[in-house]
Formats: sequence, structure tokens, C-alpha cells
Amino acid sequence: MKIVIAGCNGRVGKRVVKAALERGNDVLGIDFIDQSPQHKEASWIKNNFTAYRFKQADLQDFDIVLELLAGYDAVINLAAHPNPVDYKVKAHNTNVVISWNILRACAELGINKVAQASSVNVISMVYSSKQRIHYFPIDELHPCEPDEPYGLSKIICEMQADTIIRRYESMRVASLRLHWSIPKKSVANHLNDGRAKDLWGYVQEDSGARAFMLAIEDSGKWTGHERFFIVSPHTAVDEETTSLLNKHWPHIPIKEGKTLVGTQGLFDCSKAADLLNWHHTDSD
Repeated sequence: MKIVIAGCNGRVGKRVVKAALERGNDVLGIDFIDQSPQHKEASWIKNNFTAYRFKQADLQDFDIVLELLAGYDAVINLAAHPNPVDYKVKAHNTNVVISWNILRACAELGINKVAQASSVNVISMVYSSKQRIHYFPIDELHPCEPDEPYGLSKIICEMQADTIIRRYESMRVASLRLHWSIPKKSVANHLNDGRAKDLWGYVQEDSGARAFMLAIEDSGKWTGHERFFIVSPHTAVDEETTSLLNKHWPHIPIKEGKTLVGTQGLFDCSKAADLLNWHHTDSD
């Protein structure tokens, strides 16, 4: 396939570029920030894959987006501010405009395979002043109630996808709700009580990148727009999950029909397993 990866210089974007190229795809990477020679990973990609090219661009300009995406088969959008920034307008306004520009350009150009980076922060998580958690484990039916602009921007990008596929029914859009993308579990393992608001979650970066590739491949199991949590099935800490909940979330119920055993994580990713055939793997 010929794939556009927007936000290719970000922490997740670099791993998605690598995954796409290793699968034999032609890749156009787009980012607002240029790829300098000091970026070792970018240089390694350029030196080892002739099927890769890079374009620096501002994706808040719809005409530029339309021009860059023309002729491609699929688009993976990771272009966004990855946190609330000023907690005012910067993250919200930038992210919302970019996500709509890319979805609308794909519709205009007949690009039907789209995956976009959403976030676990659509749930009230670490950036929110107050967490509103209704049950564990959290699945895609859980209410989305953030009180900050980054999480809101991700809810809006998902709503944009709902809107676009109503009019362009041949399109298929996956919104991947990623947790903290890290090289290996041990990076987060030493953080315990301080990560209660983050629910001790993470995703191994190459495993997360693989989810994006699966989302644009034809599985025949889903159509339209679907949301998926992409999180490790285990917490990043060694303490048993029930012990963590007793200390930090004693009043939150366990969803009917579910159990939490050992270090089982607090996100239910069974939908990603069923529809994308995605299963988390760790590097250590």
C-alpha cells in the first residue's frame, strides 16, 4: 500500500513509520517539525528504506492536506499536540482542525482506509482535575467526561469520524485510544502510587504501532467507524490489581461479568482483539 503517516516525527509516529516500512509499504511521512540530521531514528529510516519520503507541512491548511494525500491508499493520523499544553486553546484548536482536515481530505480523495490516534484521555484521566470513573475494567462503552482540552479534542476527532462516515459510507475509520507509549514495561515499573490517575497503564510502542497497521488492513470484521482501546492487558506495576483498587479506587465497581486477576490491567481491549486481531506484546 501507499500510506501517509501524519505526525511521523512523534514518539508514536516514528514507530508506526518503521512498522509500515517493514511490511513493505510505500510511506510518506508528514510533520510540522522538520527531520533534522540529529534525529537518529529518522536518519536510520531514510538510510534503510528507499520507499520512504518526508514532507514538512502545516496540516491546519486544508488545501495542503488535500494536495499531499492525493494518490495514497491509506492514511494514519498521529499529528496533534500530545497533551493539553496551555490548558486553554492551543491543543484543542490545533488538534480539532488537523483531524477534520485529514478526514475530510480522505473523503474528498476517495481514501477509505483511515486510522487516527485517539487517547485513553477521552476518559477523565491524568490531565483531568477530577476523575469520573464508573466501573472497571474500562471499555469503549464507558462514558467520556474529560474536563481538559486535550481529551476533549480526542472526543471531537472521534465524533468527526462518526460524521464523515455517515456521508461517505465506503470509508472505514479506526480511532485508536492509546495509553502511554513506552519501549518496555520496566520504564514505568518504578512508578506506582504516583500513577493512580493514569490507572498504571501503558502500551509497548511497537505493539501500539502494529495496531495502526492492523486498523488499515482488510480484516472483513468491521465497517464504518470504530473506537478501540490499545493498552497492555497488565498494569505496569507488580502489585496485584485488587490491592491497588482497594487503596485508590475502593468505591468503583467491577463491571458485571468481569473479574480482575493478578496484575490484570484496568482497560478491556477485547474489542481490539476481536475486530483487529490485535494482541499486546512486551519487549521484556
